[in-house]
Amino acid sequence: MPLPFLTADRAFDATDDVALPFDDHDHWRRPYRPGPWRVVAAALLLLLASFVLLAAMIIAFAGALSGATVCLVVAGVMIAVALRLLRAGAWVSRHGVRRVGLLLTKTVSWDQVTAVRTVQQPVRWLGLPRTVQGQALVLVRRQGEPMQLLTDHNADFLSRGEAFDRAADTVEAWGDEYRGA
Repeated sequence: MPLPFLTADRAFDATDDVALPFDDHDHWRRPYRPGPWRVVAAALLLLLASFVLLAAMIIAFAGALSGATVCLVVAGVMIAVALRLLRAGAWVSRHGVRRVGLLLTKTVSWDQVTAVRTVQQPVRWLGLPRTVQGQALVLVRRQGEPMQLLTDHNADFLSRGEAFDRAADTVEAWGDEYRGA
């Protein structure tokens, strides 16, 4: 039995990454989707947090409120880390570019940027200490060290080379448009 409502005659990826004409460029936005590694890690962390919350409920019903409080705090930290993990990445707006990490966020305005380019260099594999040869989108600032925005081996683009190329081109286009403005 065919299910026509589940099929489409168009390519889904053809229009998903294109900015709509009414999009507000003053709002911070990520020019790419979170990658599967990032989503899986956050989902597993949220699943683990649900088990810790269940343990907190069982401990609270048993009468040990201090143990339940500890479990609630641990679950809250796990949920916060999972949400921050999903938010991590490069964000752009008319004001500049923002690199959101797990613990630190850096924002650079477009007037401080001299270039945004893709370079071949050793990059970290999934953010771990191990480095491999890969591509990185680097933001060159007027003063200070260059800032690495994206790599093709991070949690968003591992084994997704075309997605990295599209995201790098999009961020470079934002830089070309607003750097001189």
